[in-house]
Amino acid sequence: MASVAMSKQALMRMPLYLNYLKSIRGRSCPVNISATTIADKLGLNQVQVRKDLSAISNGGKPKIGYVVDDLIFDIEEAMGYHKADTALLVGAGNLGKALLNYKGFADFGLEILLAFDRSPAVVGSEINGVRVLEMERLEEMCSRLGIRMGIITVPEDAAQLVASRMVAGGIRAIWNFTTAHLTVPSSVLVQNENMALSLAALSRHLADELTHHEPQ
Repeated sequence: MASVAMSKQALMRMPLYLNYLKSIRGRSCPVNISATTIADKLGLNQVQVRKDLSAISNGGKPKIGYVVDDLIFDIEEAMGYHKADTALLVGAGNLGKALLNYKGFADFGLEILLAFDRSPAVVGSEINGVRVLEMERLEEMCSRLGIRMGIITVPEDAAQLVASRMVAGGIRAIWNFTTAHLTVPSSVLVQNENMALSLAALSRHLADELTHHEPQ
């Protein structure tokens, strides 16, 4: 596999390539496929697709392309699917429960081992086989189990305290589902899932579409 650094934008395109390749693999799939074909099918720039794929795979050959199964493996490897990891979740409310019940994380090599919450109504229960523990045990369990990833689904005003406690327990990557701006050491990566921002972008797009299609 090539060791070329991959930009965040390229990483975000990888699931598009992977989903397409997997969709054709089950139905008379060709053994080889070119970057040009992938670009055409997905409506993307051919040069960009070639650059993306060359960053994660050495398997491409002129006039032959990539072996489909090998390219799928290389994309999954680049996205970390083959490096199974563990995570914990803090905030077993509606969003937290939805994430705990999502079965697709296993496809990405991620297993949520534990959940934490302050509510006596959920502490001690199990959600999709994941035990919900009291917050007092957060740092202890992080350290004991060597968990490196934390998922935050608490109210915004509690997010920073949760993040700080995660870091104290050894967490090195945080998936933040709140709108709070988290302050963490530079060695800790925070990935923000800002649903309000995504909704605003979708709403703006719909508003623009309506404007463009108004009768003149």
